[in-house]
Amino acid sequence: MLEKLDIVKQRFDEVSDLIIQPDIIADQKKYIQLNKEYKDLREIMDKREQYIELQDRIREAEELISDGSDPEMTEMAKMQLEEAEGGLPALEEQIKMLLIPKDPEDAKDVVMEIRAGTGGDEASIFAGDLYRMYTKYCESRGWKTHLLDFSEGTSGGYKEIQFEVSGEDVYGTLKFEAGVHRVQRVPQTETQGRVHTSAATVMVLPEAEDFEVHIDPKDVRIDYFCSSGPGGQSVNTTYSAVRLTHIPTGVVAQCQDEKSQHKNKDKAFKVLRSRLYDMELARKQEEDAAKRNSQVSSGDRSAKIRTYNYPQGRVTDHRIGLTLYDLQNIINGDLQKIIDELMLVHNTEKLREASETF
Repeated sequence: MLEKLDIVKQRFDEVSDLIIQPDIIADQKKYIQLNKEYKDLREIMDKREQYIELQDRIREAEELISDGSDPEMTEMAKMQLEEAEGGLPALEEQIKMLLIPKDPEDAKDVVMEIRAGTGGDEASIFAGDLYRMYTKYCESRGWKTHLLDFSEGTSGGYKEIQFEVSGEDVYGTLKFEAGVHRVQRVPQTETQGRVHTSAATVMVLPEAEDFEVHIDPKDVRIDYFCSSGPGGQSVNTTYSAVRLTHIPTGVVAQCQDEKSQHKNKDKAFKVLRSRLYDMELARKQEEDAAKRNSQVSSGDRSAKIRTYNYPQGRVTDHRIGLTLYDLQNIINGDLQKIIDELMLVHNTEKLREASETF
């Protein structure tokens, strides 16, 4: 274990030296990247110090016990040894978890898309509920959200809505939300009190940089149109909304939130890059899932992942068999307890795979 930690310390020392170099500070992108690495390595270094301290205490206690000249000191040393050895396994597990290579995607910002599925108007209303749930959750994490494009439902909510989320480790947290979400409740229009089941699909696309996805301008058809509001009527008379169609794949991206055509075009290209990047990522995840039989990241975007049951006030995540009777708080953005459980299962799987290297 200590040998591995010493290798990490060499890199930590390198990064510590690099982030104070003037040329690195001048390169904002490189500086942010190294700063993130420094923070991650600093956490491992703190655990390394704790590990060395525990090992020293164990060695010191063993020496005092083997000496045995002072019965009182020997008794104290035995207590110290028991305490230090008791804390070692938990610390080793924490270090193992930190030493697992992080997915480089996890630090990315995301484009989230929520689409109403089966269930008509009720599905659109549910898509609106999910949008509100995610924006409240993002707010609680200190992340920024920005609306990109939407199509409103006839009775409220959204047929489809896209928004950006930016902050720290956004994709690493929200990637578990991708899939089909299902709601069971009595719609307001239902006169006989029958419970209906509706669904909405959530997509979480990691934002791709220009250098990660090259798009040939000749491969993109650009259409300009007027932004639309409720019921589809035009809300302005300028052709500021932009729709991009990537001809080789048929992938479409559009943005109408900004008043400026130029800004909408930039954002639409960002969404298009993210969609194309996500297609490649989904293919890779399917291959990885086939090898690993992962519970929480199967790569199957059409899988039913969660049910929100209003009559019983429960939320069930089907991937890990987690049921919580706290629907109101969860739908109001208190998602962390579910995400923590999903992360725990995901990290345990990764730890099991990596365990042979420790």
